[in-house]
Amino acid sequence: MATGWGSLLQDEQQLEELARQAVDRALAEGVLLRTSQAPSSSHVVSYAPFTLFPSPVPSALLEQAYAVQADFNLLVDAVSQNAVFLEQTLSSTIKRDSFTARLFDIHKQVLKEGIAQTVFLGLNRSDYMFQCNPDGSAALKQIEINTVSASFGGLASRTPAVHRHVLSVLGKTKEAAKILSNNPSKGLAMGIAKAWELYGSANAQVLLIAQEKERNIFDQRAIENELLARNIHVIRRRFEDVSEKGSLDQDRRLFMDGQEIAVVYFRDGYMPGHYSLQNWEARLLLERSCAVKCPDIATQLAGTKKVQQELSRVGVLESFLPGQPEAVARLRATFAGLYSLDLGEEGDQAITKAIAAPSCFVLKPQREGGGNNLYGEEMVQALERLKDSEERASYILMEKIEPEPFRNCLLRPGSPARVIQCISELGIFGVYVREGKTLVMNKHVGHLLRTKAIEHADGGVAAGVAVLDNPYPV
Repeated sequence: MATGWGSLLQDEQQLEELARQAVDRALAEGVLLRTSQAPSSSHVVSYAPFTLFPSPVPSALLEQAYAVQADFNLLVDAVSQNAVFLEQTLSSTIKRDSFTARLFDIHKQVLKEGIAQTVFLGLNRSDYMFQCNPDGSAALKQIEINTVSASFGGLASRTPAVHRHVLSVLGKTKEAAKILSNNPSKGLAMGIAKAWELYGSANAQVLLIAQEKERNIFDQRAIENELLARNIHVIRRRFEDVSEKGSLDQDRRLFMDGQEIAVVYFRDGYMPGHYSLQNWEARLLLERSCAVKCPDIATQLAGTKKVQQELSRVGVLESFLPGQPEAVARLRATFAGLYSLDLGEEGDQAITKAIAAPSCFVLKPQREGGGNNLYGEEMVQALERLKDSEERASYILMEKIEPEPFRNCLLRPGSPARVIQCISELGIFGVYVREGKTLVMNKHVGHLLRTKAIEHADGGVAAGVAVLDNPYPV
């Protein structure tokens, strides 16, 4: 997958000068993060880490990832509506994983009381790597689908200009023109706006559930600004604020500081550390309301690793998408090998296989946010410890995807520009809106490419491992 940056990566002096120009352009474009020293303040900010050059992505795989996104949207929406499937699939997991169990408890409470919301909104991101086949070809393989707080749609809208600038400085205007325009924040905001409109109250606002210490605020602001341009007002609050000042009226309409809320957009609440007892109560209050939740609790559960693994079983996709064999084929083509670790013969076989060939597998818990997976010797130790315990059911085993590495230069604040061997992960943003049983929107709205050094097995940009990038179609 050569791109022709090879010779440029050899000249250290030129790289340093280019890096200076690229960083200045990134700051000018708004490719920004708050600093780890002051994550609650925007008084001092820095650039979000990114690659000096765009990275090679096979055009056919980029097109394939875009083409299957509407199918993934349909699938997630269908799974979220199937309470029996969710209960059966997660039954072993919730016995040993207290976080998934708490989410599931809220799901059950909401079902028992009756779901108040009639409009449903999904903003998700399906992430892939490019498996390098023995014959040298590449295949698109899904890592996971993020159904809650899928981030970097805002910053990904700002990075194409940076890479076009770098290539233009080098006189490579033809190459600069090949960098795709990309504006996920606009598409994500369009989904929120549609849900807001269908909610049907002109004065209602959007409630963004945010963390107190949020380094990635500019990514979120991009979506807020798009909504404000449509005259839709967004208020940012923490779970604690909801607990103190949120209320439901007799029709279960949600009010925050006396203001009606049409849409609740979660940019928090996807990890155990995000919840105190008070925060769990706030989440239940939000879920019980008729406001449109993005995601509602069932959709968050539909994005768990355990559900991903069950969907790969023979016949399961067909049950969710009956009479849609083309969609099923498109989805299945992206699946890597996924294995249950539930107690029993099937789980035993998977563990034996992984211990015998640890370089071929990844052990995944039911967690979002990056940096949670186990590889190699660490994975073997965990499997040896877990193999006779029910706790193993809170993990799944996945075939390890082996992309072809390439060279690029990663730029991070406070680190010298250095050329290293890298691999990339491609995310496609999807948006769907359903009113009752009718799907009124189902589309892909942009992409995110993240690149990291090959020695880092796990973790994304927010976890401090990967950096922002753009696909250079080859």
